[in-house]
Amino acid sequence: MKTYKILFVILFIISFCSCEDVLEPRIENSYGDEWTWTLPSKAQGVLMNAYSDIPGQFDHYSGSNFLDVATDNAVLNDFGSDLYTMSQGGLTAFSNPLQNWGIAYNQFRNINLFLENGLGENIIYYLADEQIDGQFRMRLKGEAHFLRAWWGMELLKVYGGLTDDGEALGYPIITRSIGESDKLDVESQSRNTYEECVAQIISDLDTAIAYLPFAYTLKGDAVYSDAEVGRATQKAAFALRSRVYTYAASPAFQPESEESALSVEQKWIRAALAGYTAVVEGQLGDYSALSEKLYNDVATTPDEFLFRKYHNNRTLELRNLPPYLLGAGRTCPSQNLVDAFPAANGYPIAREEADYDPQNPYVNRDPRLLLTVYYNGIPAEEDGRPLEIYYDVEKGKPGLDAPGYNYQNTRSGYYLRKWLSRKPEMLKVGELQNDFHQHALLRRAEIYFNWAEASNEAVGPEGIAPGTDRSAADIIRDIRKKTLGISTDPYLDEVVAQGKEAFRKLIQNERRIEFAFENHRYFDMRRWKMPLNESVRGVKIEKTSDGIQFLGTNPDGELIEIEKRQYNGEKYYYSPLPYAELIRNPHLKNNRGWNK
Repeated sequence: MKTYKILFVILFIISFCSCEDVLEPRIENSYGDEWTWTLPSKAQGVLMNAYSDIPGQFDHYSGSNFLDVATDNAVLNDFGSDLYTMSQGGLTAFSNPLQNWGIAYNQFRNINLFLENGLGENIIYYLADEQIDGQFRMRLKGEAHFLRAWWGMELLKVYGGLTDDGEALGYPIITRSIGESDKLDVESQSRNTYEECVAQIISDLDTAIAYLPFAYTLKGDAVYSDAEVGRATQKAAFALRSRVYTYAASPAFQPESEESALSVEQKWIRAALAGYTAVVEGQLGDYSALSEKLYNDVATTPDEFLFRKYHNNRTLELRNLPPYLLGAGRTCPSQNLVDAFPAANGYPIAREEADYDPQNPYVNRDPRLLLTVYYNGIPAEEDGRPLEIYYDVEKGKPGLDAPGYNYQNTRSGYYLRKWLSRKPEMLKVGELQNDFHQHALLRRAEIYFNWAEASNEAVGPEGIAPGTDRSAADIIRDIRKKTLGISTDPYLDEVVAQGKEAFRKLIQNERRIEFAFENHRYFDMRRWKMPLNESVRGVKIEKTSDGIQFLGTNPDGELIEIEKRQYNGEKYYYSPLPYAELIRNPHLKNNRGWNK
């Protein structure tokens, strides 16, 4: 008996380490045998796989890149990436850098197996106390339902769309484990409607909310220890509900071929209420401005990050710092994105009230600009040299960080700053260093933006959606007050007076700059059917004895195009289903435009 207890303690320690670790086992042929479903470490390992496949860094698309490089936010200098190919019209059923079908269904299998086998009386998670053992089971049940909802939303985000005949479809819903005897049945299954997928995800999230804790804050607690930060929580489940309902109300996913049970207005009201509920019942607290300290702080998990992973390495810096600092300069933010940041007083830079000077373009701008991009004249590391993103006319050569000095130097005139460490000489030869990086999967700010967007669509900028207590204008005013540091906002007041359509554009722009390089822009553009083919622009800078001359920074002047986008046709608002799945199952309807 003593030996058994010692073995249990060892398994307990392994099993309940932070879920930031990659927990085993992965999929194996022994699922369902007595070994797997009697030992807590093995049983939990099945469930933990659904965490481990959630990306751990923002630059996880196609050869470790940000999805923003396939939008008007940025360009790549990695021309071999599938994201570059996609941006040039090369998205196909064979080559899709967004592809997550196989991963999601693999995790559905893990989760369903756990729900069916991992919560029975034949397995004990805490031998010493039956009550604590019950709490473990409740938490694990909540996590399983959250993770099934997470992977459902990831599928819906990528593959949800309209068919050629106007149906709004999602993915085939699977809520049980599939054996060999079920194979033919699965291969004849069709896609569920978009709303059916939403209902399934919400059902899972409601169950998760019932069983999960708000947070893991109890030091040394057997079930809710602060060492478990990174696992699913009620806060994360409320946040995901808000995202699901916001997507479900978006224009790209409204059926054309049949009358929906809910009107579009009702869907937006539902989304607004989900945002409000997440803030109030999820006890999220007030919106707070993102800062560099938040996303590079190793000490704690900030309240802003409701569901997150982290990484302690130098890969972001190796890929994105300027080549003279031994990075690869891969992600090049666009002039389009830089122009989207307003002046410090909240006015767009094209407006006279902004007092914007195209020859001094980075002065008196929204503070988030400096948190997002590196531009000429500022250092890319603490106490480092100012970046030289100019062509020296009199010397007849480019600066160290300018296009032409190194083949990997920026194509746009800008380098990525957001999420990168500013540790001095981080990539110094022979003395390479790592640094801590937060990877936010769900942020508190997103909930406020979802709530504002939905309220505006439901009842206009000044209306208050049923069941909520704030208008879209109130929410965005608070956000701009905190990000810009302004007490009055005459531009916002002006846009509010213009009505829903004008305020929608303001929200979309605010969302663009708030979540730049968090992989939101591409999906936001698709769900709103925003123009995908806007050419990506850059800046050229010339240095003479008279000073610096900027070209391309005047919105009313000559603009510098550096790359065209080739999303030609409505089909690019949706993803094609994987070719292998279409061949295997002829009952799957493809998304609009992808049947040829």
